[in-house]
Amino acid sequence: MDVKALIVIMMSAVLVNNYVLSQFLGICPFLGASKELKSSVGMGFAVIFVMLLATTATWPIQTYLLERNGLGYLQTVVFILIIAALVQLVEIVLRKYVPTLYTSLGVYLPLMATNCAILGVTIANIQKEHLYLEAVVNALGAGLGFLLAMVIFSGIREHTENADPPPSFKGIPVTLFSAAILSLAFFGFSGVIENMFGS
Repeated sequence: MDVKALIVIMMSAVLVNNYVLSQFLGICPFLGASKELKSSVGMGFAVIFVMLLATTATWPIQTYLLERNGLGYLQTVVFILIIAALVQLVEIVLRKYVPTLYTSLGVYLPLMATNCAILGVTIANIQKEHLYLEAVVNALGAGLGFLLAMVIFSGIREHTENADPPPSFKGIPVTLFSAAILSLAFFGFSGVIENMFGS
């Protein structure tokens, strides 16, 4: 396996094809759980954990069970069931060992079961025909990209909440404008990763 190719896959998932800021998947927890840095980091690490586990489970199930038996049309249903089970596992662990983080994440933790970023990563790994290791690296990169977006956006929200925008921009509008500007900033990475190691 080419290490350079794996680095390109990971960096592309973190920066260029960021699932939140470039593909607009997982917006609900991105907007809802990014008010404080602690909850942003907690949600980011929870998403990384679930993305990695979901990818390690769904890729072999799709490759060796569904496709070989002509059941590829069940992909979305099976993947959602696997992700929901993993989210329940994360919820149980956080409730038992990190109750403050569990409380601060609130409703956004169970919503991870329907987080389209996690489902999007697992399906994209199949559609892009990634090998197993490539799929895991892509999932790790996507999770790190989610964490990066959450941390940056929590800092932005902290500043916008202390600012005094015009009345029509207060609340949700300034949050959405801030997310749009952050998304535009990440488009600046387009073409950088592909040319990182030269031609």
